[in-house]
Amino acid sequence: MGFDFKDQTIKKYMYQGNFGLEKESLRVNSEGYLAHTKHPFPNHLNIDRDFCENQVELITNVYDSVDGMYEELETLHKQVVKTLFDQPGGREFLWPFSNPPYVKGEKDIPIASFDGKQKGKERYREYLASKYGKKKMLFSGIHFNFSFSDALLEAGYRRSDFKSYTDYKNHIYLELAKKVTRYSWLIVYLTAASPVLDGSFFMDDALGKDVLKNYASPRCSEIGYWNEFIPILEYEDLETYAGSIQSYIDGGQLQSAAELYYPVRLKPAGENSLDNLSKTGVDHIELRMLDLNPLSPIGVFKEDLEFIHLFLIYLLSMEDGDFAPFEQAMAIKNVKRAARFEVRDIWIETGWNTAFDVRDAALKILFGMERFFREFGNNDWMQLIYGHRQRIAFRKQRYAEKIRKEFQKDYVKNGLRLTKRYAEDIVKGVN
Repeated sequence: MGFDFKDQTIKKYMYQGNFGLEKESLRVNSEGYLAHTKHPFPNHLNIDRDFCENQVELITNVYDSVDGMYEELETLHKQVVKTLFDQPGGREFLWPFSNPPYVKGEKDIPIASFDGKQKGKERYREYLASKYGKKKMLFSGIHFNFSFSDALLEAGYRRSDFKSYTDYKNHIYLELAKKVTRYSWLIVYLTAASPVLDGSFFMDDALGKDVLKNYASPRCSEIGYWNEFIPILEYEDLETYAGSIQSYIDGGQLQSAAELYYPVRLKPAGENSLDNLSKTGVDHIELRMLDLNPLSPIGVFKEDLEFIHLFLIYLLSMEDGDFAPFEQAMAIKNVKRAARFEVRDIWIETGWNTAFDVRDAALKILFGMERFFREFGNNDWMQLIYGHRQRIAFRKQRYAEKIRKEFQKDYVKNGLRLTKRYAEDIVKGVN
């Protein structure tokens, strides 16, 4: 239906929201091999593990601005780096890339260990390892969690025909989820930052080393971490949405909703389960397609997160539309294509037998964003969009191009030199 941001009451709240971030990174030793020590932060609520014992996950609290979220991420990152630098068994470091360094086969990947009531988390990871293999679990990334402010949604609700605020809120996020999924390829193209991968990743692997130079983001590509099928979801209302996911669980294709490897998730407050989602409604949307960026000392630039915020506002302003099964499948294929390195090989499908060069398709969206935000007279946002447009128009400004140029000759050696420099700067207090 599209949000009317020209309405003065709605316009007043358009930039308000709630922001949270999850960032995964591998721990490595001084030689660039995966660390095999225990997780050094066993009781920290904001520093956890993801799939394996040496994959640190930083989880920020929820903030009402990108600035607040980013500041906490920086604080958590520095805390981890300093602790690893002083490990009693020898220095360790946070690997700055989404792709792993040296990998000595699957035995080199220790599944995260949990005790007591959390033992089920370890068993779930064992299930994932047997189904998908361990290596793909090493791909690390960033999840961006966002919700619009209640003030904004309540203003929209008062102008709607919905009888329930909860139903209206769920509808808005279902509508947004369709749009974000449809255009996820743009975020992948703009933030892909993993164009180099060590040959050891393919040891004893049928994929072989010939794919090493094919991707800007292997984790988002066809060799990344995806389900064995393309999920087709229902968006009519929250009940049908949850039911469409449940059907894959009932059919044995998924063990739980957590196994839905999809660019976008709608999540409830508290326990992430379909039952809780159905009972309490959507709390926020999670975008799961961001790479770690080694060009940033903490793995991500604030400007990219700010751009995503603007992108979500822009998508909310768009008219709603159908998201037929063939369009959903096309959207996932577009994400995988956008993860390729060679720009001329990236064609974005927009309909039956209709496709555009990724740069043309991306620039069309960014020009639309510029037109939209120009009406609200915010020069800072205009400059932010313009900067991302330059990254599209001039190929050498793309993150993947810069990173491959700097690290392709000796990925692990040069990557280790970079992460040690970042760590030493943090320990010395260098900004």
